[in-house]
Amino acid sequence: MMHMTKLGNPLLRRTLVLLVAAGTCLGQTLSSTGTVNLNDLLARTSTQVTGFLDQFSDVKCTEEVQQVKLGKEGKVELKQESTYDYLVILTNSGGELSLDESRLAVREAKHDKKNTPLLVSNGFATLFLVFHPYYAASFQFTLAGDAVSEGHPVIKVGFQHIPGTRSPAALALRGREYPLELSGVAWINPQTGVITRIEAGIESSLEDVGLKSLHSEVEFAPAPFRDMKQPYWFPAVATVEVETPRQHWRNTHRFTDYKRFSVSTEEQVASK
Repeated sequence: MMHMTKLGNPLLRRTLVLLVAAGTCLGQTLSSTGTVNLNDLLARTSTQVTGFLDQFSDVKCTEEVQQVKLGKEGKVELKQESTYDYLVILTNSGGELSLDESRLAVREAKHDKKNTPLLVSNGFATLFLVFHPYYAASFQFTLAGDAVSEGHPVIKVGFQHIPGTRSPAALALRGREYPLELSGVAWINPQTGVITRIEAGIESSLEDVGLKSLHSEVEFAPAPFRDMKQPYWFPAVATVEVETPRQHWRNTHRFTDYKRFSVSTEEQVASK
């Protein structure tokens, strides 16, 4: 379980917890890349995500976070920017996969004098885990057409949480968790299974517990290392927008300068 989002309202503090899940279904479509079988594509994506997860937990990077408080008609009321050393810690205790984000402040924004509540968002860079095999059976997948991403043909795959199964996200409020019906679309390279972009949100409102809407988007980019023949696609930009009946926030996370690390060695990402 990983913490996904924390709403800094002084009257009501709440946390979104990401439990991420995935599943399979049948289907095929004819696209610009030829006939695509959904199960075959999901299998390639699952293999890619499994391998990528090991790589992702062995790197660190620089994370720049912009927190914005929006007012009426989207007017910016407050904007703060911070910089962190960022890494993801992977654990597998008792057969349960867990990802925790670690942030060490390089430059933190100062709180404004009015103590305006801002959104503190965590976990969105790991939305790719929707396709991890560990979380199978909590989503229905559908082919949603083809597109072009970074100059390459991709297949759009829609995902929808199955009611009554373990939810990919939950709103934690006063010691209780409220499941979120997460749904969205991923842009996937049909040959490699690489995810180049993913969007997710909730379709139903939870205004009765203080959440009106949530939308997130992650863009990935290749980060080549010297000892890798094929570069892995790492999170480059993650955005999250949250609305409550009275508040509206948008956060942008930018990830740069990926480096591999170990106890005694560190390797800089190769220059293009």
